[in-house]
Amino acid sequence: MAELVGGVTHPRFAPRRGGAPSTWWSKAFLRAVEEAAFATAELKRGRAHARAGDVGAITVASGSFMAAVLDGGDAYTVTGSVPTLAAGDLSVLVELIAAESGRIGALMSGDLPHQFVESVEEAGVELLPYGGELGSACTCETWLDPCPHALAVLTQLAWLIQRDPFVLFQLRGLARDEVLARLHTLSRARPPSPDAAGGANGPSVLDHRSDDAADDPVDDLAIAEEAALRAARELAQLLAE
Repeated sequence: MAELVGGVTHPRFAPRRGGAPSTWWSKAFLRAVEEAAFATAELKRGRAHARAGDVGAITVASGSFMAAVLDGGDAYTVTGSVPTLAAGDLSVLVELIAAESGRIGALMSGDLPHQFVESVEEAGVELLPYGGELGSACTCETWLDPCPHALAVLTQLAWLIQRDPFVLFQLRGLARDEVLARLHTLSRARPPSPDAAGGANGPSVLDHRSDDAADDPVDDLAIAEEAALRAARELAQLLAE
């Protein structure tokens, strides 16, 4: 089985009995898988393969994924794709991570805040894919697209995304290391002020507005700069652990 350039290989899942607890974002991805399925029968077969542990290790790269699936003693190779986001959309994604204290910490701990995804969508960027964006191909001879083997891999891909939201980021073209590198670059482009250096509980830039400016609209740039500095401090603390 060919390798995906720059891909990260995730260990295979052990067999599961019945359903498993899921997060709101993994449910959203599974809805996309349901939308992509040709019929309910194929979707059920795919889920059965996923639960039975028939899917091998899944390799995820920018905009693509790949895995082997066992079926009746034969092994088939599934390859798939998810459209990557445009360069400008990726920049918006990183800026919105930095825009609110706690977001990078949440992502690093395996959480995908709903409010963050809403902010991303309001900015015109679709992080979670819909059914028509899930492309797949399989070495089996069925004419269905996606076939049950591909649906099995897609189902387990939702499990991976539930455990680690950065898998979704990588499918969209932004791997975990690149997210952290961009946040670091963003923080260096905005050096902390003496007040900001005091830590997350230090005085806010908004506290230094004059009384005359108290009734003026909030300076959006100042808010963005402060948020970026807070995100940088959280990132530094996480990397130091």
